[in-house]
Amino acid sequence: MKILVVGKGGREHALITAMVESETETELYSFPGSDAISELAQIVNVDGLESLIEWMKQNEIDLCVAGEESYLVKGEGLANLCEKEGIPCWGPHKQSAQLEASKEFAKEFMLRHDIPTGAATGCDNVDEARAAINGAYPTVLKFDGLAAGKGVAVCADEASAEEFLQEVMVERKFGAGRLLVEECLIGPEVSVFAAVVDDKYLVFTPARDYKRALDGDLGPNTGGMGAVASRQLVTKELMEQIDAEIVKPTVDGLVKDGLPYRGFIYFGLMITEAGPKIIEYNCRFGDPECQAVMPIVGGDLAAFCAAGAKGDLQSDLLNFSDGWSVCLVRSSAGYPESSRSGDVISGFDKVENARVYHAGTMKNDAGEWETNGGRVLAVVAGGDSREDAVAKAYEQLEKVTFDGMQSRSDIGTFNF
Repeated sequence: MKILVVGKGGREHALITAMVESETETELYSFPGSDAISELAQIVNVDGLESLIEWMKQNEIDLCVAGEESYLVKGEGLANLCEKEGIPCWGPHKQSAQLEASKEFAKEFMLRHDIPTGAATGCDNVDEARAAINGAYPTVLKFDGLAAGKGVAVCADEASAEEFLQEVMVERKFGAGRLLVEECLIGPEVSVFAAVVDDKYLVFTPARDYKRALDGDLGPNTGGMGAVASRQLVTKELMEQIDAEIVKPTVDGLVKDGLPYRGFIYFGLMITEAGPKIIEYNCRFGDPECQAVMPIVGGDLAAFCAAGAKGDLQSDLLNFSDGWSVCLVRSSAGYPESSRSGDVISGFDKVENARVYHAGTMKNDAGEWETNGGRVLAVVAGGDSREDAVAKAYEQLEKVTFDGMQSRSDIGTFNF
């Protein structure tokens, strides 16, 4: 089976690794890919989405897998263009991907289908946002569009809110777009993933990610500094409630609204005193949650995604470990405000009984791995218990080093 995976980060490295390990014999390609991904898949060198579709036609690609969210809404949309050319695509149509591309669209969808969530107000400018906040802190401010996981701020006071408003609504750090002022929900966060095929779905292993840069969930928001995954993360009763009140109504709502969906969907949840409530949707696997989840997914992911893209949800192709998986991110100097490239990375060859996924790395002229982005890499280890998995992951992480590296020391321990 000839499979093309679209994306270049740690999530795509994890997905491609899982495809390599699938029982189905695969011939793997990636666009735009990375030096690390090139060791597993052939990199496709084209100059954009239209050219990529043409390349897939010419090379008779059997399946396109959308990893990175931006391609789902770029131009006509990756899945829409694939459908026009008869190429099965594991990823939703552009109109459906608005669940991630527009926070306001997603909020209206949740309210329309009675899916538990926090109250929110859409704003066009700073004055409207200030009026919507109305001195009620803490508050959550969200840029309406895509922002690589960084367009959200939990503001404890007026000063932090004003700083974010200036960045988003005046300096336009993320480009043009509206802002949501949202109720601040309190409780532990849980990430739930589902593979959706039209009106059917399969829930994957839940995870918890850590967005703040510093220990104790302090410091600025990032794309994610680590994650834990396990079916033990939430009780059976709570998962049944999440399924009944959030996952199923979402899938039913997509069908009711005529929004075609075949692909992964991410539910970012807050477990409040009033029950689980949804914070956001992502129309693909989370990052770095994907790196934590994939090692405990068994079976044939390649065949599963291929069947799903053609409208057939074959749940029996996958199985899920009952253990724990812990993902630890190393980021570069300056992250998340900036990132430094060119620092040589050492220790990959010393890692044992753990996986290393590359997110922002490249090979230099001397053949050495070096940093090439904000979140550089992730080390992932598993265990029968959370404590065992945490210990193993940190033991292996210590072996991989570079100048200016940053990591949290409490992944898998804080909020447990």
